Amino acid sequence: MSPRPRVFFLSGNRLLREALTRILGKRSDIQVAGAAAYCPQALQQIAESGCEILLLDSIAMSDLQFIREVIRSLPSTRVILVGMEDDEAAFLRAVQAGVTGYVLKDASAMDVVAAVWAVAQDEAVCPPRLSRALFRYAFQESTALPNMHVKVHLGLTRRQQQLVPFIAQGLTNKEIATHLNLSEQTIKNHIHRMIQRVGAEDRLAVVELVREQGGLV
Repeated sequence: MSPRPRVFFLSGNRLLREALTRILGKRSDIQVAGAAAYCPQALQQIAESGCEILLLDSIAMSDLQFIREVIRSLPSTRVILVGMEDDEAAFLRAVQAGVTGYVLKDASAMDVVAAVWAVAQDEAVCPPRLSRALFRYAFQESTALPNMHVKVHLGLTRRQQQLVPFIAQGLTNKEIATHLNLSEQTIKNHIHRMIQRVGAEDRLAVVELVREQGGLV
């Protein structure tokens, strides 16, 4: 991250976009790399700006796949959502999509500036009142960590075990890929190797074998 982080602001709200861009542009410690209206095709414009931090307004929550695509295509770019609702489910979906910052709609311009600088210093930003949801989410995820018994007896890798609950839910390879921010072909390859490794007839048979080993409730 450069001494003056380069920021791009993508927002469907022209008034907010212009106001925040003007405020950030007056600061000597931040560079405004650009600003534009939100659209799914904006990825090229973001890439060409050379920004290090992308600010997105709340409209981005309706297109989490766009956020995932930004992070996948521009791994050095960190994403901060601004103007967000105080909603645990929305916050956790944003975390799962890969955002680094989450700023509520009642935040001031200086709060946004503080978030930019925190993220530029390799920190994550979220409202204190939503941090408990993040701790709870981490705890729930820890209870779903790969089962060592399954690894020993079936030989499945950590990633392969991670796929089992999704298969059990009946998700397609494409849907699983979206959840894990991986390519559909990668998921297909993992599942093929799983079936071969455990000697199962199909993907559902793999699920049953894992369940028998106590690796799936």
